[in-house]
Amino acid sequence: MDLVRLISERLRDAVRLGRRFPRRGRGPWFGLAIDLVWPVLALSSRLRLRGGLPAGGVLVATNHLSFADPITATAFCLAAGRVPRYLARADLWRIPLVGNVMRSGGHIPVHRGTARAQDAYRDAVRAAADGECVVFFPEGTFSDDPAHWPARGRTGIARVALSTGVPVVPLANWGTHRLLPRRRPPRLFRRTAVELAAGPPVPLDDLIGLPLTAAVLREATDRIMAAITAQLAEIRSAEPAR
Repeated sequence: MDLVRLISERLRDAVRLGRRFPRRGRGPWFGLAIDLVWPVLALSSRLRLRGGLPAGGVLVATNHLSFADPITATAFCLAAGRVPRYLARADLWRIPLVGNVMRSGGHIPVHRGTARAQDAYRDAVRAAADGECVVFFPEGTFSDDPAHWPARGRTGIARVALSTGVPVVPLANWGTHRLLPRRRPPRLFRRTAVELAAGPPVPLDDLIGLPLTAAVLREATDRIMAAITAQLAEIRSAEPAR
């Protein structure tokens, strides 16, 4: 009975917090996915969220450790009062139900290696200019670093940031590699510690207005990745030794 009571209390807490999440702009399918997945995340993790997001157009740059990262990043954005839009590979739009969620949520398909590859850049610029919160995983895939530090970032987010002038907020995500390991069964309902911490916007003002050369884009991208790494180092420095 104690276990049942504990689970009930955690579910009540999750539902109470979930009610404070913004609902406008989710779309029906993305909203349903949030309502179904959020209680599972709350039950299976000890989630700690630090920092916030500004109003208006903003780009969120976060590291990539696990398939759970879009779930935890969504929780962070919602808790900060924003509904996130993701860039994701275009084939997800062709999967039953998943495609409904992606279309409903206003997410942005990335058509890699096709004539439509530039559409994602155009759509991300438009979303940011329209005041949306657009989330990027600049590494493009999971980090292969054995110690789970971020890898070198791709320059897409820098191009959008310098084209629009909207702020880039670095978001460090830690613990999802234990919650949902890439090559092992998930650790559901073991209350895995997961922490997300956002830092101040990355200073890019001196680069805005310059020609978008490879050197300028690389400099902006490196600053973004350094800011994510600094946030991650702060989280990890406070973690108990394993």
